[in-house]
Amino acid sequence: MYPILRFAKEALKFRNSPRIGVLDPHVSTHRCWPWDLDPWIELNNGRTLTLYDLGRIPMAIRTGIIDTMRRNGWGITVAGNSVRYRRRIRAFDRFTMVSRTIGWDARFLYMEQTMWRQGECCNHMLLRGAITSPQGIVSPAKLMEAAGRDPVSPELPDWVHAWIAADAQRPWPPILPPIPEAARNPDLPA
Repeated sequence: MYPILRFAKEALKFRNSPRIGVLDPHVSTHRCWPWDLDPWIELNNGRTLTLYDLGRIPMAIRTGIIDTMRRNGWGITVAGNSVRYRRRIRAFDRFTMVSRTIGWDARFLYMEQTMWRQGECCNHMLLRGAITSPQGIVSPAKLMEAAGRDPVSPELPDWVHAWIAADAQRPWPPILPPIPEAARNPDLPA
């Protein structure tokens, strides 16, 4: 279940916080609750992705980007991500999340998020988001112009360019392996 109460708490908590620049970090503190756990009594990897929403949305509110998107009838969707997990977050652990936009290209915004506990990075995510409208994807430069910001992105780090290049090599749609007749279902292509 989506943590709607936690989401509301974060939005209320930061609604009157000082504005930050589009590239500035947003810092928030969270706790790993029992309903966030997997069978090994640590933060579930899927829940990690959901909790990262609790950092990105208040960050977008504080930058003013959310207001700009609302005024223009735009939305935002996750168009890809990669997470590196290195340290466990266990039940009741308190952790700090750092969220920031690191730049954009012609189609996507690139955001970096990390979770920290006791001075150690537990996980790190690179995410690309697409600004959406009824007409399709809105270029990030157009979003920045509408927000009164510089439409020119800072140079993306080499590791982000490498991720973009690697992801572009993946086939789409993916190539399915042979599916046994007993496992066939109408959602899969014939």
